[in-house]
Amino acid sequence: MLNALVVVWRESLEALLVIGVLLAWTARQRDPAPLRRGLWWGVALGVLLAALLGGATLLAQSQLQGQALDVFRLLVMFGAAALIVQMVLWMRRHGATLRRELESRAANAAGARGIALVAALAVAREGAETVVFLYGIGLEAGAGALVAAAAGLALAVASAALIARGARLLSYRLLFRASEVVLLLVAAALLAAGVDQLIAMDWLAPLLDPVWDSSALLDDSAGLGRLLADFIGYRARPSATLLMAYAAYWALAAALLAATRCPRPAAR
Repeated sequence: MLNALVVVWRESLEALLVIGVLLAWTARQRDPAPLRRGLWWGVALGVLLAALLGGATLLAQSQLQGQALDVFRLLVMFGAAALIVQMVLWMRRHGATLRRELESRAANAAGARGIALVAALAVAREGAETVVFLYGIGLEAGAGALVAAAAGLALAVASAALIARGARLLSYRLLFRASEVVLLLVAAALLAAGVDQLIAMDWLAPLLDPVWDSSALLDDSAGLGRLLADFIGYRARPSATLLMAYAAYWALAAALLAATRCPRPAAR
C-alpha cells in the first residue's frame, strides 16, 4: 500500500502545483475572473478525462478472460513501471523550469478557453498516469491500494499548502528529488511482479530457482518482508531470471539518470 500512497502523493502534488502556478499567473492579469473560471473548467475536464481512462481500463478488463486477461495485466504492470521511470526523467529535465514553461503556455493561450486547455492537458496527464499506476499496483496490493491512494491525495494537498505558504523546509524541488529513488523502487516492485508472472505462465525460464532462501530471516509473505516485497520487489527466494531483470533495470535507470541533466533555474 505504501507504493500507492507515494505514487498518488507525487502525481497529485504535481497537478496541484501546476494549478497553483496557473492561478498565480491569472491573478496578475488585467481581467483574471474569466481566466480563473476557464482554469477551473480545464481542471474539471482533466479529471473527467482521467476518470474516463479509468472506466475504459476496467471495461477492457471485464471483457477479457484467461490468458488474454493475464497478458493485459502484464502490459499494465510493465507499462506502469516504464511510465514511472519516464515521469522521474521528465521531472528531472523540467522541474527547475516548470513554472516558466507553464506561464509561457498560459501567456500564449487565447483567453479563457486557452487557459482551460492548458489546465486540462496538465491535469489529464497526471490523472492518466495515476490511473495506470494504481491499476498496476492494485493488482498486487488489492483494495488496500485505494485507501493508500486517498491518504496520498490528502498528503499532497497538505504538502502543496505548506509549499504555497512558503515553508522553508518543504521545497517542491527537494521533495521531488527525494521521491525519485522511492518511485524507482516502486517501478522495480512492479517489474518484479511482472517477471514473476511471466515465470508462472512459463513464458520465462527461472534458470536457477531459488538462488538463495532468506525466508528464515525475512519472509516475504507477511510483516516487514511483505511490505518490502510490495514496495521494492524483495523476494526471499528469488530466481536467477528475476535477479538478472532487477540488475538490468537498475543499470538502465542509473544510466538514464546520469544522462539526464537537471537544468538550473535562470538567474533573477
